[in-house]
Amino acid sequence: MDIRKVKKLIELLESSDVAEIEIKEGEEAVRISRNSPYSAPAPQYAQAPAAPAPASDSAEVKSSSNEHKGAAVKSPMVGTFYRSPSPTSPAFIEVGKQVQAGDVICIIEAMKMMNQIEADKAGTIEAILVEDGEPVEFDQPLVTIV
Repeated sequence: MDIRKVKKLIELLESSDVAEIEIKEGEEAVRISRNSPYSAPAPQYAQAPAAPAPASDSAEVKSSSNEHKGAAVKSPMVGTFYRSPSPTSPAFIEVGKQVQAGDVICIIEAMKMMNQIEADKAGTIEAILVEDGEPVEFDQPLVTIV
């Protein structure tokens, strides 16, 4: 998208009472919003802290990839890890689920942008190494695929 168009959109937003505008042109999209002095925007994935998981679920999510034989899918960026597209939606992956190369396995939110992370190879999910809603670092292993 041309930077001149983005500047025009910003000027349009500033000269009106509109708080947010989103434009999509083919594969490209831009969202411009201004902070209202009256209220802060709510994050898309805001949710209450989860209750402690039962013992059977805790085996599913591991804190270290050292004991896993599969290939690790690593985070391409710093952000927040989400297993599903929204709090009420089912998770993209579960331990033992078959995935194909290119399947979406999670979302990483970075600067209010939701980035879909895809499997780089076909196989079975061996382990999910990050808890839902947990911050992740660049190159941090997220899941292992065997």
